[in-house]
Amino acid sequence: MADNLTPEQRSRAMSRIRRRDTRPELLLRRALWAAGVRGYRIDDGRLPGRPDLTWSRHRVAVFVDGAFWHGHPSAYKPGCHGDYWDQKIQRNVERDLAADMSLREMGWIVLRLWDFDVRRNLSDSLAKIGDALAAQGSTYESGNSLSRSNRS
Repeated sequence: MADNLTPEQRSRAMSRIRRRDTRPELLLRRALWAAGVRGYRIDDGRLPGRPDLTWSRHRVAVFVDGAFWHGHPSAYKPGCHGDYWDQKIQRNVERDLAADMSLREMGWIVLRLWDFDVRRNLSDSLAKIGDALAAQGSTYESGNSLSRSNRS
């Protein structure tokens, strides 16, 4: 199946898709704020891959990936959407891997959270972030809802 839009129509449609401040990102940021976690940057363009959230001091980068756009098997099946989408999603996945590798080489912990996981199980997403921050020497995990050990 070929892309059914002209290049101009596709460009217009793609320009309306948010890069930041998506519902899952906002949900995660509100939960972090409520848990007392501060000091993060949003959409840090100085780093490879432009992480959605970063704690520079602790070298923790968090991406909240859309399932379709980043090729999750439950949301994107190669060959079902046409060559345009197969190539686009493949480029996205390759770009994600390159960004992860670059960040890790720079000493960062990289977390990739699926948008549906953030929406369905916010406490697990918070715990993963809390664990990463604790591993890098942060004290955020003590006495708040980010720590796995504090969850029931």
